[in-house]
Amino acid sequence: MCVRNWAAIIVAAGLLAGAGVASAHGGASHDASKEASQPVAGNSRWGANYFPNVPLTTQDGKTVRFYDDLLKGKSVAINFMYTECTEVCPLETASLVRAYKLLGERAGRDVVFYSISMDPKRDTPAVLKAYAAKFGADWLFLTGKPDDIRLLGKKLGMLRERDGATNSHHAAQLLLGDEPNGQWQRNSAVDDPGFLTARMATFFGWRDTAPEKSYAEAQPIVVPNGQRLFQSKCASCHTLGRGDGVGPDLAGITARRTRAWVTRYIAEPDALLAAGDPIATELFKRYKEVRMPNLRLGSSDVTDLVSFLNAQDVSTSRRASHATPAARPDGSARR
Repeated sequence: MCVRNWAAIIVAAGLLAGAGVASAHGGASHDASKEASQPVAGNSRWGANYFPNVPLTTQDGKTVRFYDDLLKGKSVAINFMYTECTEVCPLETASLVRAYKLLGERAGRDVVFYSISMDPKRDTPAVLKAYAAKFGADWLFLTGKPDDIRLLGKKLGMLRERDGATNSHHAAQLLLGDEPNGQWQRNSAVDDPGFLTARMATFFGWRDTAPEKSYAEAQPIVVPNGQRLFQSKCASCHTLGRGDGVGPDLAGITARRTRAWVTRYIAEPDALLAAGDPIATELFKRYKEVRMPNLRLGSSDVTDLVSFLNAQDVSTSRRASHATPAARPDGSARR
C-alpha cells in the first residue's frame, strides 16, 4: 500500500537540467573534476554530452557504464529507490513489477527498466539482488559511488532539494527516456500499472492494432474512497481472494484480526513492527521481510479503507452462507 503521486510530465531533458543540486543520505557534493564522472563526447544535446558515463555495479556484481551500456540507443524506464525504505519504495517496486509483467515481450526488449539505489553504502550488489528477488523484479538494480549516484540524480531530475536534509527520497517517480530521440518524461511510479504501461505505449510510439473506442463512449467513473484507496495503494501487493502476492491475501482480514489492529497496522505499520507486535513481526518474516510501507494516510482515509475491506468480507460471508444448503432436523440438506 502506498502514497499516490500524480504524474509530472517532462517531455524534454532540457527541463531536467535546471534542477538544483540535490543530495540524498548526506555526504559532500560531487567533485566535477573526477574523470569517471565526466560526460563522454557526443553530438546529441541530450545524449553522450549530457549524461554522465559513470561506472555502476549491477546486483550481479558486473560493472557497467551509465551512458555507454545502459542508455545509448535504448528506450528506458528509471527509478531511484533504496532497500531500507519504510515508506513508498516497497510499493513503487511492487507496482513496477506488475507493469513489467503487463508489458509482456516488450519488457527488456522495447523498454529496459533500471532501479538505482540512493543508499550505495548499504545497498551492496548482494543486498540489491536479495531485494529484487523478494519482489520478483526481473531487471537491473544498480549501485555505485555516492557522488556518482547524486550526479545521476541531478542530471535525471530525480532528486529533490529536501532529500539531503531528510536523509531520504520519497518522490516515487519513474523517468521514461527515448535516448535516440532525446525525449524524456517523468511519471508517478505508483500509478496504476495498466495506466503506466499505456503511458509508455503512447510515449514510445508503440502501435496498437486493436480498434480504438470513441471518447463519446466513455462513462463517468464513481468509485467509493475505500475502494479507490485499495486499488491505488494496496493492489500492487495484495489481492482480495486471489491468493497471496508480495503480501498476504486480504480477503477475510477483518474477520481474522480486530478492527483496531487492522486500523493501526494500516496507519503505522513501521511503529507496530518496531514495537515487536507479534502479528506484524510474523507477517514480516513470512513475506520475505518485505516491509509494509507507511502510507501517511489521514485518519478518514484509514477508516474508509478498513470499512471497504470489512464490506468485502461481509459480502463474501453472505455469499458463502447462501451457497450452503440449510439442514433439516434429521441432518439432511435442504435444497
